[in-house]
Amino acid sequence: MPTDLDKIDLKILAALQSDATLTTAEIAERAGVSPTPCWRRIQRLEETGYIRKRVALLDREKLNVGVTVFVAIRTSQHSVEWLEKFHAALRDIPEVVEFHRLSGNIDYLVKAVVPDIAAYDALYKKLITRIELSDVTSMFAMEELKNTTELPLSHV
Repeated sequence: MPTDLDKIDLKILAALQSDATLTTAEIAERAGVSPTPCWRRIQRLEETGYIRKRVALLDREKLNVGVTVFVAIRTSQHSVEWLEKFHAALRDIPEVVEFHRLSGNIDYLVKAVVPDIAAYDALYKKLITRIELSDVTSMFAMEELKNTTELPLSHV
């Protein structure tokens, strides 16, 4: 895949995805350039969509959503209309933090964060009142071994 990124851009991206609160001067130092060209590069990376947005990562435990549940869903419905309805059913549920369409035996995988099993049960009931599902399997994470938002940059 062709790219217009050079090593300096990759250093800037690495610095930002590690800590988006770094100043332009700090990023420039890590990238080996002066602040003004660094700022221009950051602007270009944002304009071209390499940087989608900058966010703060919050502590789930402190916010009482420390339980992660993965919901594997199979359906007998495979139309675009059903997918759009399913997407709409999940869109405004804040506990749902990821939603993927898969290949293989499972059609969709949903990742949700909740305070406890009772809260997941309420989420499950909300979901099944909004859309018909063929098979739902819930798996609760016992331990989080790795969780990162940093993307590998070595494939560029």
